[in-house]
Parts: sequence; C-alpha cells; structure tokens
Amino acid sequence: MDNEKLYQYIDHTQLKAFATWEDIRKLCDEAIQYHTASVCVPPCYIKRICEAYGDKVNICTVVGFPLGYSVTEAKVAEVKKAIGDGANEIDMVVNISDVKNGDYLAVEKEIKALKEAAGDKVLKVIIETCYLTEEEKIAMCHAVTNAGADYIKTSTGFGTGGATIADVQLFKRHIGPKVKIKAAGGVKTVQDLEAFIAEGCARIGTSSAVKLLNQGQAEAY
Repeated sequence: MDNEKLYQYIDHTQLKAFATWEDIRKLCDEAIQYHTASVCVPPCYIKRICEAYGDKVNICTVVGFPLGYSVTEAKVAEVKKAIGDGANEIDMVVNISDVKNGDYLAVEKEIKALKEAAGDKVLKVIIETCYLTEEEKIAMCHAVTNAGADYIKTSTGFGTGGATIADVQLFKRHIGPKVKIKAAGGVKTVQDLEAFIAEGCARIGTSSAVKLLNQGQAEAY
C-alpha cells in the first residue's frame, strides 16, 4: 500500500500531557499536508484548532482519558463540550473498574449514554486491552456493539501494552457488522501499519506515521 493510502487510515495523534500549541500546530499542518483521517488532540486545544484551521482538519479528541474511571455524567459533559468546541470524533475510555468487577451492563449503559450525547459524531470506545482477560475483551465487544458505538479501539497508548494482531482478530470474531476497529499504542513501524490495516483496522492511532512514512520514502531513493 502506498503512503498516500496509508495516511488515510491515520488518526495523527498528540496526547502528551505537556503538548504545547507549537506541537499541536505541527500536528495539524502535517495532517493537512498528508491528508490524515484526523488529528487526535487534548480537549483543551479543540476550539483553538477550529479558530486557526477551520474545517481544514478533522478533529478527534479523548474523553475519560486515559484511566476511564470518571463518572458517566462527567464523560457526557466532556463529549458535549468537545462537540460544541468543534470535535467530530470522540475516543472514550471505558470504566475499566466496572469491567474488572464484571459489571458489563454498566459499561454498556455508559457507552450508550455517550453515543446519545455524540449524536451523529463518531464515537470510538477504548477498552484498554492490556488490562483485560479474553473473556472481558469479548464482553466489551458485545457492549460496544449493543450500545451502538462506531468503533472499538484497543488502547490509550498510556497503559502497559498496546495493540496486537491477536486482539484485532478477537474483535473481528465478536463485534457486530457495523462496528469498526481502531488499533492504537505500539504501532511503531510501517510494517505494523500495514499489518493492522490488512487485518481489517479502519483507523490507526499513532504519533509516528509521518516520521515512519517519510523515512521509508527517503530510504527508497
């Protein structure tokens, strides 16, 4: 797959706690140059991006990030504020404590509440696979599907592990037909990008795509 097509899968990401406006501007400029699917940024920068770039970039942001244990009401408020500021896509973190307690219905209800708040905007659900058993991952596939979310996403990138091909394969066996897959965390090579896309991922969350693909292009000449 050529670089132009690969970029169309990328949520170009900058979520470090110390991200500056210069970091965010660089991210957005690269997203425009390379036509990435979106920029994934901290909520505090959404409005400023909209003011600086208008509709030139598709803005994705995070909710309940990265630990997931905010109460549902707070997450709903985050979603509404983010969309009001100009975000088109929301990547939420499930309440991992609820998952570990086996309260899958509570997780499903929360996802549903956030999808209702998001309306026609895209909702991606981060289940943070590194902390879950196979049984819990399968339960999350069902919860995401039943709640009507648009994507299931592997990881925040801030946990103890990131996306794996095995988890993507597990998702494919247990999600509904309308749910897409996003891999994130640990996508560090062009081969990683191509492997996850070949396995069926519709989005890849990474901060490394521009560097990786430009490096690969330079090496080809």
